[in-house]
Amino acid sequence: MQGDNSFLGRGWAFPPSFPERGAEVEMVSGSEDIIQSLQILLGTSPGERVMQEAFGCNLASFLFEEVDQRLISAVERQIKDAIIDHEPRIRLDKVDVTRNPSDPSSLLISIHSTVKGTNSRFNMVFPFYLTEATLPGV
Repeated sequence: MQGDNSFLGRGWAFPPSFPERGAEVEMVSGSEDIIQSLQILLGTSPGERVMQEAFGCNLASFLFEEVDQRLISAVERQIKDAIIDHEPRIRLDKVDVTRNPSDPSSLLISIHSTVKGTNSRFNMVFPFYLTEATLPGV
């Protein structure tokens, strides 16, 4: 997802950061805004966001569960529903959830989608740790 298309949106960078000098917040736009929005969506549980109680993806409900086909299917369904309901800038093509071969306590969530405004395809991998309730890299 290269390029910066203003019609894709502009928002605060996540996690929020501020330059050393000045009173403004770091902003992202275009495809980077979509990527960060998806990370926020997947890391938020429904009910956590003020005035948008339905926003989020209830991945926390899968913490400490045994990894089997039932769990993988349920995670895929949660993610598909959350993206379809809360990220209108993309068309979801496919969600793949697989065991992480290098870390059996985590799943790799691959999101395949198309940006509606540019008709460009994009893929993103989101690691989900089944034994810890934190977002990676935050």
